Amino acid sequence: MATNEICSSHFTRETAQTTRSTTLCPECSGDVITANHETRCRECGLIVDEDHLDYGPEWFDSPESSSRRRTGTPLTAGRHDRGLSTEIGWKKDGQGNALPGRKRSQLNRLRREHRRSQWRTKRERNLGYSLSEVRRIVSALEFPDSLCEQACLLFRRAQGEDLCQGRSLEGVAAASVYAVCRCNGLGRTLEEISQLATCSRSDLECAYSAMNTELELPTTIPRPQNFLPQLAATLEVPDEIRHRAHELATLAEDAGITSGRRPRGFAATCLYRASHEFGYELSQQEVADSANTSTTTIRAHRDCLREVLEEQE
Repeated sequence: MATNEICSSHFTRETAQTTRSTTLCPECSGDVITANHETRCRECGLIVDEDHLDYGPEWFDSPESSSRRRTGTPLTAGRHDRGLSTEIGWKKDGQGNALPGRKRSQLNRLRREHRRSQWRTKRERNLGYSLSEVRRIVSALEFPDSLCEQACLLFRRAQGEDLCQGRSLEGVAAASVYAVCRCNGLGRTLEEISQLATCSRSDLECAYSAMNTELELPTTIPRPQNFLPQLAATLEVPDEIRHRAHELATLAEDAGITSGRRPRGFAATCLYRASHEFGYELSQQEVADSANTSTTTIRAHRDCLREVLEEQE
């Protein structure tokens, strides 16, 4: 019997059973009908049942060489073994019952041997340690899982190209996170990444320079617009100020006055200008502190932005 015939016959049997068991509407006692995978009342339109489940086996067409297994968690690049490792519990069994002391001692010995047997080579041990460092930095930055996967894949590429030799593993891990930020146009600076990393800024810069050169990363030029969301959240300004600051940054970029200037400082200036247009009255010191710059820089960028706005008028 073909696959579609098996499925259709199973659904037909289930539908017939449901129709026989549910013949009256529980609200108005009217007749019910079954159509399009739902059972409804003829009189009042009440949906009595819907989305009938097929409790039979899973049938699908696949090539002869492909696997039919549909169990297990998806593979992840954030683990050195792609997430296929086994973890031994601590104080409770699979049913949630507390383990006696003798059994806990046995599990402690098994856990120790299992931990020792996880790493087949020193290279794999370094990979596991570095990927945990990448996940820690990504978690501190509150990035989504997709960026964590990208950073872990980038570190694997760097290790495959032997870029970790002679360099700090922490530096290469932090550089992977910073490179993902640059490739995705996220407004994160070297200062932010180095503060979260366990390496010095010089190690981070050295590792990133090597990765950018050897791996030919598709990095983008930092723009003031990339730093606006973070600065707006830090200063707790309304959305209309953030949108106006984005318009000012785009206008300044089109005029060419953002070239050769720190994009984070110029983004702070756009927020400062937009806040005064809406009467929010942010101080120069507040804006400068949020962007890690000086009030002199804010005033200089403010004057340049004012000239562009006057020319537009």
